[in-house]
Amino acid sequence: MSTEDHNALSVTYPTVPRGFAKRGASKKTMAIDVRDRMRSDILSARLVPGQRLMFADLSERYGVSVGVTREALTWLSSQGLVQANAHQGYIVTPLSIPDLTELTQTRVLIEPIVLRMSFEAGGTDWEGNVISAHHILSRTPAPHGPKALDADALDVWADVHSAFHDVLFSACTNERLLRMVRQLAEEAAMYRRWSVALVLGNPQADNEHRALLEAALSGDWERGAAVLCTHIEHTREMLTNYVAAHPESV
Repeated sequence: MSTEDHNALSVTYPTVPRGFAKRGASKKTMAIDVRDRMRSDILSARLVPGQRLMFADLSERYGVSVGVTREALTWLSSQGLVQANAHQGYIVTPLSIPDLTELTQTRVLIEPIVLRMSFEAGGTDWEGNVISAHHILSRTPAPHGPKALDADALDVWADVHSAFHDVLFSACTNERLLRMVRQLAEEAAMYRRWSVALVLGNPQADNEHRALLEAALSGDWERGAAVLCTHIEHTREMLTNYVAAHPESV
């Protein structure tokens, strides 16, 4: 390329004030870190359902400015984890039994259909994936009691639990139905984590997971659907009992 061509392609960019990009990147990183920490505290019930979230308290708790705190709360609101209340400011999303009941009813209607389609289409590779996912889940017990306060342990358990349920549906060839099931799983995640973090363990969970595995390997979708519906209902039952004992959470 000639000197004239090079000069013709040269572009003059506006001068960026020294430190501007670094400060901007630092603020963005801090906001993401704080929102992730808040999300973890909400899902592990260190910030309990219905709790009022004061800017000053949160800024002190996370060691950041009110501006960063406000940005994090705005994002958490978009994810449904906090709510803006005209009289109280922000609060942790309360436990809504009507919403959970509606979600449970929807899952009980749709998930058995997708489970059947997956059982019927699944081959040996799928069976191997189910076995592997169950093995990992069986070695990762839900962190009930004081262990539930360990957000990392709760995150690990939630991930392997979701992975097992997802692989059960994964052989379904109807992509639209599969997307619906996965969206429902996302909506149920908050309630599921709360059912663990609020020390409300499902004593039948291990047996139900084992029964789902056995049903998958035998292709018994009717048995699998019955176990799945019972499994789904447990979260609603446990949290309904919790709300009855802790009415301030709604």
